Amino acid sequence: MARSSTSAELPLQINKNSTASLPSQIAEQIRALIVSQTLAGGDSLPATRTLAARLGVSRGSVVAAYEQLAGEGYVSTGKGGTTVSVAFDSSAPPRPTSPTMPEPSPSPRVRPIPKTMPTRQFIDLRPGIPDTSQLATSAWRSAWRRTAAHPSPTHPAAGSLELQYQLAEHLRLMRSVVREPASIMVTAGARDAFRLVLSALRREIHDRPLRIAVENPGYPSLHRIPAAFDHEIMPIPVDNHGLNPAYLPAENRPDLVLVAPSHQYPLGASMPVARRLELLNWAAENDAFIVEDDYDSELRYVGDPLPALAALARDAGESAAALDRVITLGSFAKTISPGLGLGFMIAPNTLTDSLWELREDLGSPVSAMVQDAMAEFMRDGGVRRHIGRMRRLYKGRRNLLLDTLSTGDMPAWVQVLPMDGGLHVVLEFSGDYATEADERAVLEILEESGVKAAALGDYWSHAGISEKERAFGIVVGFGAASDRALQRGLLLLISALKRRS
Repeated sequence: MARSSTSAELPLQINKNSTASLPSQIAEQIRALIVSQTLAGGDSLPATRTLAARLGVSRGSVVAAYEQLAGEGYVSTGKGGTTVSVAFDSSAPPRPTSPTMPEPSPSPRVRPIPKTMPTRQFIDLRPGIPDTSQLATSAWRSAWRRTAAHPSPTHPAAGSLELQYQLAEHLRLMRSVVREPASIMVTAGARDAFRLVLSALRREIHDRPLRIAVENPGYPSLHRIPAAFDHEIMPIPVDNHGLNPAYLPAENRPDLVLVAPSHQYPLGASMPVARRLELLNWAAENDAFIVEDDYDSELRYVGDPLPALAALARDAGESAAALDRVITLGSFAKTISPGLGLGFMIAPNTLTDSLWELREDLGSPVSAMVQDAMAEFMRDGGVRRHIGRMRRLYKGRRNLLLDTLSTGDMPAWVQVLPMDGGLHVVLEFSGDYATEADERAVLEILEESGVKAAALGDYWSHAGISEKERAFGIVVGFGAASDRALQRGLLLLISALKRRS
């Protein structure tokens, strides 16, 4: 049913002292009005100049908020102005039904949101989800406009030459890794690169599957990839400094060691330089490779980002060739957006030919337009500015989280683990509450309260691991939720923990 063209008087309030940006504050409040049906399908929103004048903000802030809402499907824009999408009109005719499609397999790291989501607004505190509302800057939009105006037909399988150059500059300035652009492969993310590494190495080892040492606990989706190809997984326990090379088996040594040295997932340990050098020496002595998952090393809030293993290998001077055993996997999923589907890989000279030949055979999964837009964005300094802006925003949310959880209301059996970077914090259970049953019970209470989080116990490799060897608790993300939603969700979390006591 068509609504009045008269724009609604929106009860919006702006807090200029908030760490949340002005567009984010405006979009969040309008989104809440639509979900609560205060605004219905077909309702007109105020003109951007009118709303900007009333709120005392720039018109650009309102435009950015409207664009974000339009991208999410909450509003529609046209010559007649901006209106609430008719999908939110309860009186609108039902949409035609489509054939039932199979549900995607759930991921332990990011669980699917139930279909009841449109009628119930959850506070999303799941880990690993970044805030993409800050991305729609003029530099970002300009990069995509220029790319759309002059689209490239195709690029070499290893990636756009310009993007390879920009990635080399980015790694040099942000990660202290100096590489020739031609040695960097453009990938669709860490998982795409890891699959390529496994396939290339398997070609060289014809008589058996690969033996792959992984951190335990660790990143579940990366661990599932070698298992899917029938390779042998070797869980290695971690301590306060990450994976300890002393625990690597002497017999049936691993062919690969998969580590996240800058920010161990999910416990957050940072591997000190002495242990990094020990791991590099182990790889050289045992003719093995290290796969370095450098997924969110730039999101560090205490001190400067730690050097990548690939940088240390090159710093070894004359022995660099012997220590050049590092395969670095990088991604923009956390720093930019997982929807971009873009990452990169740096491989040792001994594997470059095999990897490039395999990529040539398989082709690149990354579109030319995505590569060109990212190259434009990086050339203009947009990536470095965006990462700096998001680091400040996430640091504020991390501090809000730690302040809220340190009020003294937390049960004594819950410990907040130190976390110097990343987009999540771990709450570990102790004593009689360190069980899978208590972990699941707290998550169920949270879900009943409208909060989504993750179980710490899901990050352990269960093969041969007893419940006593695992840790249990809640993994809380602070990337996707606004400051207000984050604080509300944390209070509900404390309440859920107290109810379980």
